[in-house]
Amino acid sequence: MDEDISIINSNTRKEKVKNFFFNNKKKISIFLIVVVLIIISFFGYGEFKDYQREKVSNLFYSTTINFDEKKKEETTKKLIEIIRLNDPTYSPLSLYFILDNNLISARGKINELFDMLIDKTSLDKEIKNLMIYKKGLYNSDEVSENELLEILNPIIKSDSVWSSHALYLLAEYFYSKNQKQKSKDFFNQIINSKKSNPDIVTEAQKRLNRDLSD
Repeated sequence: MDEDISIINSNTRKEKVKNFFFNNKKKISIFLIVVVLIIISFFGYGEFKDYQREKVSNLFYSTTINFDEKKKEETTKKLIEIIRLNDPTYSPLSLYFILDNNLISARGKINELFDMLIDKTSLDKEIKNLMIYKKGLYNSDEVSENELLEILNPIIKSDSVWSSHALYLLAEYFYSKNQKQKSKDFFNQIINSKKSNPDIVTEAQKRLNRDLSD
């Protein structure tokens, strides 16, 4: 008797499952198609990104390895093209190459490229902070005190590894302007901060002892 009931229950469950799939076969089919498409899209997108990254890499290296002073304009055009692709690796490297080889003299254009990298490119946090520091360094000979502070404030107010570098740049900036008290204040910030780079601390202490001691 118990065995018969068990068989009936088993058959009932099978029938329910069969009916469920039959009654919902359209929904199930759509669901399975969507899942398959998502999986295909995921792997396809990954392959596409890898392909794009390889293209950018090849473009960067072919452009920089074959660099010739006679082809500055062509080289600059290609490097700007790479920067506009917002690649987290090769876009910053392209701007560094432009700066190192003085390919663009217009300060406004360089700052535009800096802003493109800082604001629109998905950079690692500290790479972004490095870009901000380099923008400050690039502009330090030309901009006002307030402008330089505005550029560097995002780093100074953070726990970035570049914070002490930014403070040192400001200290040297004020020293060059003969504003020695402001310079001293920034050097002291470096020394008193636990997050400062040890080498920067050493240099700041030397500067204070040599040029700013009371």
